[in-house]
Amino acid sequence: MKRIIILGDGMADHPIARLGNKTLLQYADKPCMDWLAKHGKTGRLATIPEGFPPGSEVANTSIMGYNLNEVYEGRGPLEAASIGYEMQPEDMAMRCNLITLQDDIILTHNGGNLKTEDADVLIQALNSQLADERIRFITGIQYRHLLVVKGGSKHIVCAPPHDHPNEPWRQLLVEPERGWEDLREVYIDEQGETHERMTARETAALLNDLIIKSQQLLENHPYNMNKVQSGERPANSIWPWSGGYRPRMQTLMQCFPQIHEGSVISAVDLIRGIGHYAGLDIIEVEGATGLADTNYEGKAAAAIEALRRQDFIFVHVEATDEAGHDGDLELKLRAINYLDQRLIAPIMKEIETWDEDVCIAVLPDHPTPVEMRIHINEPVPFLIYYKGIEPDAVTTYDEVSCCKGAYGLLREQQFMQLFMNIGENQG
Repeated sequence: MKRIIILGDGMADHPIARLGNKTLLQYADKPCMDWLAKHGKTGRLATIPEGFPPGSEVANTSIMGYNLNEVYEGRGPLEAASIGYEMQPEDMAMRCNLITLQDDIILTHNGGNLKTEDADVLIQALNSQLADERIRFITGIQYRHLLVVKGGSKHIVCAPPHDHPNEPWRQLLVEPERGWEDLREVYIDEQGETHERMTARETAALLNDLIIKSQQLLENHPYNMNKVQSGERPANSIWPWSGGYRPRMQTLMQCFPQIHEGSVISAVDLIRGIGHYAGLDIIEVEGATGLADTNYEGKAAAAIEALRRQDFIFVHVEATDEAGHDGDLELKLRAINYLDQRLIAPIMKEIETWDEDVCIAVLPDHPTPVEMRIHINEPVPFLIYYKGIEPDAVTTYDEVSCCKGAYGLLREQQFMQLFMNIGENQG
């Protein structure tokens, strides 16, 4: 049996008064998801282990079946893998957003929805003025980039900028993790020699200095000056967060004998990074943006083609999460409809003609409620369908209906274990 997971990032939400106290999934036009729920089985999944932040790096790694206590190293190392940066033993890699500050608050986490080619100009300017033998900025995609601190400590407290819209940035500066302020870890380099890392206090001070210096540099960059003149949001500060060392992960093929070959399809670096460490092929889709204007049809075609020759495909769509962070209800509803009609529908239509069984799962990784604009730690609804499955009583796919699903409430790795066992025990 072949398997495909289709994930709408941040798609789950809360009841909204202006929607008649329905959630967006209850209100949205999504006939394919509803059909799959009616003819399949449903449940809910708690994707965030205790003690971890409700970020996409945590939730997606958990959904793929990994124990976060064993493999978690933050978002930075995952994005490093995605963009082809091979981390060295001394590296501490961090996600580095280009953000918009206004009147001393974080106006937006995405720097005005930067294009990658424009962001690259800013990253090169940062490198020319701020990089040295210890610091290096690396261009990623759109507003999502990488900061590598050689010898840096990961034991720091950073505020994800998408979780703090409209909050003063100074009170969110990096702090050393309690208990690690002045401790020094050691690492062993490629030659087998032992070295000390910076302390957490030293690392936090270095990062905060970079943030402030970046603001002085970016504010006066011609790109941002032109943006301000045209009334658009400038990308006028860096914001590093979620740092870690190189992860130690088994591949999915090592974890699950049912998988022989697989691929991940996403416009988001961290998802590609998880896929890299999980041993999956990374499929590039032209026009995949991570926003509501992404190439849904291209992702669907790529998923179908990959599924012809491989047995596990993970398709990730970021658009619903970005709309949630922007607080844009209409855009998030539209993104849910696009996911349903422009991605899920063609995949369903194609595999219905195949003789080989294909098991489909649809779920979010976490909720990103449009009225909160942040990730939250709550269970998400999921559905599973394949030809011949015995349906449960649920007839629509949403946060409320799936509470009555036959799978009940699963936690973390239990979803992937269940998903992999389907076809063997017809669960």
